[in-house]
Order: sequence, then structure tokens, then C-alpha cells
Amino acid sequence: MPITYEMENTDNNSLAITLRPYRLSDAEDFLMYAGDERVTQFTRWNTLNSKEQALSYIKEFCIPHCYCKSICFNDRSIGFLFIKPYDEDNEKCRAEVGYAVAAEYWGRGIATRALKMAIIDVFKQFTDLVRLQAKVLIENKGSQRVLEKLGFQKEGLLRKYTIHRGTASDLFMYSLLSTDPMP
Repeated sequence: MPITYEMENTDNNSLAITLRPYRLSDAEDFLMYAGDERVTQFTRWNTLNSKEQALSYIKEFCIPHCYCKSICFNDRSIGFLFIKPYDEDNEKCRAEVGYAVAAEYWGRGIATRALKMAIIDVFKQFTDLVRLQAKVLIENKGSQRVLEKLGFQKEGLLRKYTIHRGTASDLFMYSLLSTDPMP
């Protein structure tokens, strides 16, 4: 079932942002942002080059994933959001968060609204969860703002923590606990 959030646009009309599971028919829309280097420069996936690659990613990662949602306007996919709970018994209390939005939709609060909907949903759906965490490249100021607007705490710098585009890169660790206030 899609999750919906009403958003005011400049004409005072309401636009609905929804989160829903991916469909194979989303491949062209997915390629619009997953094939855009401006979007993928901060993601863990490589920039996609074809509809076939988009179909494969949707089929092999998005659809079977326990919480991977398409961020949609009018049922058109304009972004990607996942929350991955850890599987190990001693780590069931936390989950990793990731998201991306098509560049043409940046600066409209869409990632913030979509992530807020997902946070509310995921804490209800996964009852063992008490912590969401996001690792963000230090250059990704937009993602840092999204997390901070939602009450995530910057916990620290993870130095040379990951290989990103062939280079050992620094990340900031952010977290939100189920007991933290969320604006």
C-alpha cells in the first residue's frame, strides 16, 4: 500500500508524494535519476547507462528488498529510498537509511518528506528497531541537511571508511532513535 504525503506547490494546489514498492514499469523513470551523475555521485551504485541496467537493478535489488520504495509524484518514480534492517540478532535494533531524488526535484523538500513518511512507517513495521543510521559522504551537504531537518544527530566522522568511486573516503555517521523527537 502506498504511503502518501500532501505537499503544497506554488499554485496552492496539493501535490501528493507517495512511497510505494518498485515496479518493472518504473525502469525508464528510474534511469532518469540513476543515470544522472549529479544524482549518483553520492550513492553507492554506479551511474546506470541503459534501460536494461535499470530493469536489472529494480528486479535484483529494489523488488526483493524488505524496504525499498519508489518516491513518486502522481505515481511517477522520481526518487529512491531504502531502509535496511540488520539481520544479526545482536544488530536487529538498527537499520541503514539511503535515498536519492532526481536532480530536477532538488530543493523542494521531497527527500525530507519522503524520509519522514518512511521513518514513521518503518518504526511501526519493524518492532525491534530503535535506531536508524545514515552514512553520508562529507561532500554531500544536501543529504546532511535532510537528515538534520528530521532530527538525526551527527555522531562523528568516519575517516577513510569506504571506497567511493575508487578513493578511500570520509563519511559522517548520523542516527535517529525511535525515542528522539522528529519535527
